[in-house]
Amino acid sequence: MKTDLKLYKVDMKYIRNLHNIDDKVLSVSPQTGKDNRVFIGVVIICGVHKYCIPLSSPKEKHKKMKNSMDFSKIEVDGKLLGVLNFNLMIPVNEEQLQLVETAVFRRDREDIRHYKKLCAQELEWCRQNSETIWNKANVLYKKYISDEPFSGRARCLNFVKLEKECEKYNSNY
Repeated sequence: MKTDLKLYKVDMKYIRNLHNIDDKVLSVSPQTGKDNRVFIGVVIICGVHKYCIPLSSPKEKHKKMKNSMDFSKIEVDGKLLGVLNFNLMIPVNEEQLQLVETAVFRRDREDIRHYKKLCAQELEWCRQNSETIWNKANVLYKKYISDEPFSGRARCLNFVKLEKECEKYNSNY
């Protein structure tokens, strides 16, 4: 089952709970300046679980990295706009998600306009590459949960434990 990809912010309390389970969960805390972190989703994993994949700003190290099973560069016209870290995707339910508005309004400050345009470009790239995104997310997840040896397992979040926390969190709130 596929849905149209969108950009979301994820509830900070929920992220904090996930971080308590696995400290590799990326922060969305204002104290660390990460309150603008957005996720692309919703990606349906193995037909059951809903996941969002964190979008990160490009760093110098990303320029040298190659696309892989757990990492994709978002490049438009030869410019690196951002990256997707599939190994850090998190299970979600709609209650934890807030849609990110990418429409630019006249009243928006210049920095907000720039940010929304960047988000819109990244979202467009993700939609154009949605088949690849779905495939990578599902293949990575299946490799992670299998009993087969998988060299990338240590880089991944503990998807199984996080799914249990997601279910528990949703039943408590």
